[in-house]
Amino acid sequence: MSERLEDIAVQMVAGGRGLLAADESTSTIKKRFDTINLESTETSRRDYREMLFRSDEAMKKYISGVILFEETLFQKAADGTPFVDIIRAAGAIPGIKVDTGAKPMAKYPAETITEGLDGLGERLARYYEAGARFAKWRGVIAISSILPTRGSVRANAQALARYAALCQEAGIVPIVEPECLMDGKPGDHNIDRCAEVTESTLRIVFEELAEARVNLEGMILKPNMVIDGKNARKALVAEVAERTVKVLKATVPPAVPGIAFLSGGQTTEEATAHLSAINASGDLPWFVTFSYGRALQDSALRAWNGKQENVAAGQREFTHRAEMNSLAAKGSWKKDLEKAA
Repeated sequence: MSERLEDIAVQMVAGGRGLLAADESTSTIKKRFDTINLESTETSRRDYREMLFRSDEAMKKYISGVILFEETLFQKAADGTPFVDIIRAAGAIPGIKVDTGAKPMAKYPAETITEGLDGLGERLARYYEAGARFAKWRGVIAISSILPTRGSVRANAQALARYAALCQEAGIVPIVEPECLMDGKPGDHNIDRCAEVTESTLRIVFEELAEARVNLEGMILKPNMVIDGKNARKALVAEVAERTVKVLKATVPPAVPGIAFLSGGQTTEEATAHLSAINASGDLPWFVTFSYGRALQDSALRAWNGKQENVAAGQREFTHRAEMNSLAAKGSWKKDLEKAA
């Protein structure tokens, strides 16, 4: 397997395969497990993720890489096989979430700055040693009639750029994730406001990446789609696709090999439908695929329900969602394929 950043980046996004975001922090996975009344322990987290990583068909055909939480990167399956080895054996690439979360930003009410740069170089060396070949850092951008401020966008863009430069120095492909929140408060912005904020945010992010001397061919962008706020949803699939493509073409250099969207508050099927429509719009200079967490896992989590005897059912659900999103990454998903399943 090539160790060139540019080759790893292409492998992450090409051929209709995409990324499984299984990097939920301990507090986030607890919230997910609460929905099925399952206690979050190291063992239950291991069993859940093992179910996903051992879904052979999904992992070999549709998943190019897995974003892991630090605990999971070093974790072993029930039979003692390291998760990293299971992921690699399926032909997928192990990755790692490296930020330590969005914290309230001093003097910027209702805005956050993502932390985790201190000691990141040393951590990346350890993650590389453990088998991680890409990383993820999420900057969170609030949207309202008055937010975001330029100061918070700039600060988050600088952090993303510094993280990306450190990753590349460590031989790790950075996923640069500036998420303009669809489900932030109050979440009543329209699609025009989302387009405006997403465009200005991406411009600033790429300015900072250039300043930090980040090699664009050895990174992946993980943006939000251009979509109306969670409490004001009315844009049709075609409009979301058209507005998203327009913003990306205006801001993302063609040197970037791929864009892997986050699902950010969309329903499972919406995330698939939007991705497919974006790819069907044709003539995009980058590979465009998925980097979904909830939109790949939700139905699998419910089918599994924390029970050993439901592992196969959970894997079938996960494989179905992975296949639907793989079709979407080629622009060929159709709604009736959902019913067929």
